[in-house]
Amino acid sequence: MTMTTTALVPRLQQLPVPVDSLESYIQAVNQVPMLSADEEQELAQRLRLRNDLEAAQRLIVAHLRFVVHIARGYIGYGLPLGDLIQEGNIGLMKAVKRFDPAHGVRLVSFAVHWIRAEIHEFILRNWRIVKVATTKAQRKLFFRLRGAKKRLGWLNGDEVDTVARELGVSPDTVLEMESRLSGHDVSFDPIPEADSDDEHEAFAPSAYLRDEQADPADALERDDWEEQTTNRLNEALERLDPRSRDIVQRRWLSDQKPTLHELAAEYQVSAERIRQLENNAMKKLRTALPVAA
Repeated sequence: MTMTTTALVPRLQQLPVPVDSLESYIQAVNQVPMLSADEEQELAQRLRLRNDLEAAQRLIVAHLRFVVHIARGYIGYGLPLGDLIQEGNIGLMKAVKRFDPAHGVRLVSFAVHWIRAEIHEFILRNWRIVKVATTKAQRKLFFRLRGAKKRLGWLNGDEVDTVARELGVSPDTVLEMESRLSGHDVSFDPIPEADSDDEHEAFAPSAYLRDEQADPADALERDDWEEQTTNRLNEALERLDPRSRDIVQRRWLSDQKPTLHELAAEYQVSAERIRQLENNAMKKLRTALPVAA
């Protein structure tokens, strides 16, 4: 059977009341008659054997109320109920596409896994800006700890060991996930409350994390200064006598810097004479170079 999930999108026109809000949607799906076991079997057979999309639509619409019921259980995660229902509906459509009536189970029992899986993925993608769970074990741990913390608050050592043992992870992993659950996102650029007179509330990180090196005007000025300095340095070096220029370049601009005694031996003069030549040359260079403002 070849069929895409999008082909199963339920036709809301089939609902008994107009749908213009979440409340009216929930009211509408609760008024859709439930299918008997025989009706469900017939529709599922039509879908599976003949790719009957009308049968798929009826199966989906009749089970939308169960998606709403499951989605309500995840309201505590701080995400809109409408979004949770929408994700759960995707799971329901995937379940209808894969449902085999020959197994002898009702569709709702089969679809629960798919509905919860889609809602779980949506929560993990949107509950935090930074993902709190990426592996299968972390996902199980995330939802297990969320339920446990609602009842117990912070876990003690025995409870941490129990959760770790049951899920096959280390106690350190449990503690790390518990720490992630206790954190919260902070706005990079918070908006102060309208009735607040505190000027400091508008002081966002963007005000004090400015990169001074990123200003285009400053960067252009620095590049111009460096180019000017390099040109003046080259001109000043050219005005030195060959021996003084060689001493300065090798002592200040070379990676392998010779000592005064090595240069003295090369030029057959004293080390003190090399030092004097170097100092005189450096004075001339400083005079020729521009001074930073």
